[in-house]
Amino acid sequence: MPAPDAITCDQLAKLIGTPKAPTILDIRRQALRDADPRLIATARPLPETALAPDALARLAAGLSGPVVVVCAQGHGRSQAVAAWLRADGMQAEYLEGGHAAWAAAGLPTFTPAPLTGRDGQGRSLWVTRARPKIDRIACPWLIRRFIDPEAVFLFVAPAEVLAVAETLDAMPFDIDGVAFSHRDETCTFDTLLADFGLALPALDRLATIVRGADTGRLDLVPECAGLLAASLGLSRMYADDQAQMQAGIALYDAFYRWARDATGETHTWAPAAKGAR
Repeated sequence: MPAPDAITCDQLAKLIGTPKAPTILDIRRQALRDADPRLIATARPLPETALAPDALARLAAGLSGPVVVVCAQGHGRSQAVAAWLRADGMQAEYLEGGHAAWAAAGLPTFTPAPLTGRDGQGRSLWVTRARPKIDRIACPWLIRRFIDPEAVFLFVAPAEVLAVAETLDAMPFDIDGVAFSHRDETCTFDTLLADFGLALPALDRLATIVRGADTGRLDLVPECAGLLAASLGLSRMYADDQAQMQAGIALYDAFYRWARDATGETHTWAPAAKGAR
């Protein structure tokens, strides 16, 4: 049974990938992060200087919502920071067993090295073609839910994506000739999973649906046609790409929860026979 101010790996794993996921702070010593650079999905790595009392006060001022603090093994380091944040009025827990327990359980991690473009607030910055349909909504969902919850996405004219990326030091995606795009028979969603090292059965199921809907191979799995229909409907409901992205993220939240928890569930209802009571 976890301590009152701890969260277990299983409990945290159920929250990651959903809108209820907490902010995760990785406060492992830099030498340990150098030895194992993987981060728990969505975790934000903090430098060792961030653990000084004045720095912790500034950190608390910039956080909102629940927080989970992660150190190497869930001992004094993470418990100290979680206690400080609670004293500042925040809902903060430490991860029982720390990063070591999470990695040993094979729970989702990502490799942060591909994140090369950030804005002045440290948020990852991405740019792609305007008027998104499938991949250009699925990818922001994946990034927000498993890599960087604060990621910023820009939608611009197709001919200007590379120029905008260069101007703002943003990462272009889902256009020809860039790192984060289609490869052979796969789509950009698949590329992100591979490059960031995200491995999770539910994401693999969702990737197949996205790939089929995005590349016109609706026979891959039955759900491809449903995603295509919903995506085209959203594109006609919204003239603003940012509003469409937000609505689409809710759609992918539902697809992810189905892929994670409900693939074996069916829904049938037969009305009572005529005259039956």
